Formats: sequence, C-alpha cells, structure tokens
Amino acid sequence: MKLVELNLETIPFGQPIPFALRGAGGTLLAGKGFVIRSAEDLRVLLVRGQSLFVDTDESGDSYRAFLGQLQSMLMSDKPLGQIANMTMQSSGAAADASADSGMPPWLEWQSRLTQLLRYPSASDFSLRFDDVFNNLDLYTQKNTDGALLALLQMSAEETRYYSATHAMLVCVVCMTAARETLRWPENRVRPLGRAALSMNIGMAQLQDELAQQSLPLSAVQAQEVDSHSMRSVRILQSLGITDPLWLDAIKGHHHRAPGKLAEKTLGEQMARLIQRADIFGARIAPRSNRSPMSVTSAMQASYYDETKSVDEAGAALVKALGIYPPGAWVKLASDEIGVVVRRGASAATPKVAVLLNRQGMPTGQPLPRDTAQATWKIVSPVAQKDVRVRLPLEKLLAL
Repeated sequence: MKLVELNLETIPFGQPIPFALRGAGGTLLAGKGFVIRSAEDLRVLLVRGQSLFVDTDESGDSYRAFLGQLQSMLMSDKPLGQIANMTMQSSGAAADASADSGMPPWLEWQSRLTQLLRYPSASDFSLRFDDVFNNLDLYTQKNTDGALLALLQMSAEETRYYSATHAMLVCVVCMTAARETLRWPENRVRPLGRAALSMNIGMAQLQDELAQQSLPLSAVQAQEVDSHSMRSVRILQSLGITDPLWLDAIKGHHHRAPGKLAEKTLGEQMARLIQRADIFGARIAPRSNRSPMSVTSAMQASYYDETKSVDEAGAALVKALGIYPPGAWVKLASDEIGVVVRRGASAATPKVAVLLNRQGMPTGQPLPRDTAQATWKIVSPVAQKDVRVRLPLEKLLAL
C-alpha cells in the first residue's frame, strides 16, 4: 500500500470520487464512486481518517487521470468557479460493493447512510437509499451470519455514527427473522427492511449525539425522541416515499403494543418486529453513561414483552438469530473464550472462534469450536467490554 495525501481543496462536492479514499493508517473511509456532498460530509471523513489519502497501488490510474484533468483545467483559461465544479471522470463505473464476493465496505455503507439520514435531499434520496439498501440486502442474503457478525461487532464499539450502524443492524435482524422464521414473501420483507433502515431519519443527528451524552435527556430531547416516528414519516413523504407498508411500519415502530401478530395489521406486525429489534440493538450499544449488555441478555430483553410474557415478534427474532447469534462472546466448558461466527443446528449450539485460551491468553489464531460437542458447550455469555483481544473481521468471516 502506497498512500498519497490528497489536497482537500481539489475535492469537488456533489461528484463521484473516481478512487477509494483512505485514512492515515490505510483504513478504507469511502469506496470508489462515493459522493461528498458538503463540507460537513468532508468533516465526517476527516474525523475518522485524520486526513484523506489515495492508495496509488490500488487506484493509481484513476488518481493520475484526476490530477491530469485538474492540471489541464488550471492551465486553461477556464474560470475558477468552473474548475471548482469540474466533473471528475472515471475510467470505470462506480464500484458496486455487492458484486465483490469478499468482505463488503461496512465503513463506507455506514458513512453513506449517515449522510442520507442526517442530510436527505429529495432530488436523489430514493436512488441513494436504494443503493445502500440493495447492497446490504444482497450481502445479507448471501452471508447472513457474516452480516450479523460484522454489525454486532460494529454496534458494540461504535458511538459516533450510532444511528447508521444501528439502522443497518435492525434492518438485517428484521429481514432475517421475516425470511427465516415468519416465511414472509419478498414483497413484505423489503418494505420491512427499508422501514428499519430509515426509521430514525427524524432524529438521526440527535441519536448520534445521545450515544455520546453522559447527562440524562433534557425535556426538549425527550420530546424529540417521543415524536420522532411521525416526524420520520413526514420527512420520508417529503422525499417522495409513498409505500404505505414502509410508512406504516415506521409510524408504529416506537409504540409499546404487545399482543399476537395475527391480530395486527401487516404494518403493525412490521412495526412490532422493528420495535423488538430496536430494543435488542440499543441494549448492546455502548453509551457514555452506561456499559452495553451482553448480546444474550439483549436477546432476552427482546424476547419478553411489556407484560413479561413471551413476545411473538421477539420470539421470531430469537428463533432466527439463536440464543447466541454471530458476534456474541461466550465462555465454553473448556474455559476458553470466543466469539460466535456462525449459527448452528440449534439456537444454543453455534460455531465459535476461540480467541482466549483457558489461561486467558490470546490464542494468536482463531480456533474453531463446535459447541454442539460437550467439551465445548457454551456455559455463559461474556460481555464484549470484558474481552481485551480483537481480530480483523475478515479473518473471522473466513472461518
């Protein structure tokens, strides 16, 4: 990898970038084709990467073409305004992450969704939203365990861009339960997923701020949270969204409405699924004023309704994900500690990658364990905050 720092003044707003943008350590911040729409979008990237770099080993031809374009315009008699608004040409189409069989660009999807939820524009919202949603949905269908593992890990560590990470997790959880447990057809699953991904568009900025706020909610913040469902519906309608199922699911997703799913309208059923997954996702996420729950404790919280009875929608989530879903940390009968990487034959017997041996020391490489075997039976959940070892996601997904 050979990183070259970009001159930020040469980056035009509103145009697809013809190369991937990376941070100071080489971390992928935005893939080829990403659109920086404002100074705020640029600031978000800079916060994550310190500065912006191009890997010339990866994108050398595109980067040189961009520099050549810029140089030609500077040497011409074109006015500065026209140079600033130049359209960057790429030798190829914008990268489609879903076409790659490898690990998807989670941070890019997170960044793009953050922009969409915070600063939606009626001119292109549907196109940009569907791009994120379709990529996420396609990968989820190809590798559900991988999507759950990635998003549970991100959710347990992320606070700055919580709204987007949380929305992606709730979306994947709901669509997985709808497909695998409830056996809904695609014309129900996709509106459900779209609703989950956009449910908090009416409070995205506030949601990110609250994730890092140590003080209790103010009266104004509490009122904004309480009213965000209808505000989200109004915003989506102003952006051209007319699907009644999508809008009905968002309208009721913050309601506390226990009861049999069969007694609810389809929109209310979707709303209840989102509400249960919303609880699960919120409980595993860290806050400045509290530690996150273990994944299994959060699953239990979504399993029981407001009357302490088994909730049908919550039970559908647990049946689909398992008691120990991918991304959950567990202790085995062998005294080893590992992370669930794939669901197993039953809800309590997933596949685990051990990262700490029985002495509590890192194993160096992940050791696969089948918890259906008595030797490696799961004996307890472990909170992620209590685990001091991490492994690159791509290595876990390869197991």
